[in-house]
Amino acid sequence: MSDKETWQDRYETGMTPWDSGRPDTNLTRTVIERPVHPCKTLEIGCGTGANAIWLALNGFCVTGTDISEIAIRKAKSKAAGACMECDFIAADFLNAKIPGGPFKFAFDRGCFHCFEGTGDQMRFAENTAEHLKKGGLWLSISGSTDDPPRDTGPPRRSAQDIVSAVEPHFEILSLRATTFDSIRVKAPRAWLCLMKKRGG
Repeated sequence: MSDKETWQDRYETGMTPWDSGRPDTNLTRTVIERPVHPCKTLEIGCGTGANAIWLALNGFCVTGTDISEIAIRKAKSKAAGACMECDFIAADFLNAKIPGGPFKFAFDRGCFHCFEGTGDQMRFAENTAEHLKKGGLWLSISGSTDDPPRDTGPPRRSAQDIVSAVEPHFEILSLRATTFDSIRVKAPRAWLCLMKKRGG
C-alpha cells in the first residue's frame, strides 16, 4: 500500500487518534505567547482542518495541504461550516510546490516525523524553507524518543534527528519537550521546535 493509500484508508475508516477535532494547544500557545502575528500561513499535513480554521479565525490567511484527499474534503466542509475561508489543497508535500506562497509562517503537527531517514527529513526541511519568505517561521511538533519503543502511536524522533535535518536551512529558536494533544489515555511525548529560515 502506498503512503497516499495508507492515509486515505486511515481517514476513510476514522482510524485517526491524532485528530481531536480541536486546535493543538502547542500551536495556540506559541501563536499567543510568542506572539506570531497574523500572516500568510502554510499548514503541512493539515488533516481535517482544526488548526487551519483556528488560525483563520485569528486573522491568518491559511493554506492547508494534506496527502489525503478525504482529509482535505473534510477540512473544506469544516471550514464552510465555520464560515471561514481557508485554501485546502491535496498534495504530496515532499514532492510538491504548494501555490500561494511565499508564506511567512509554516506549521506541521506530526508531518515531518512521518519521514524515515535523514534524506527525506532533509528534503522536507528544504521544501519547507523554499515555501517561506526569508526570516519566515516554522513550528513543528514531532514524536519524541523520550517515549519508549511502541507498536502504535506517533513515530519517535530524537532532538538530533530534528537538528540534523533542519539546520542547513533554519535557525532553531527553541526546541523543548512537550506532549501531543491526543485522545489516547496517555498523551505521547513530543518535541516542539520553532525555527526561523536562514538568510533574513
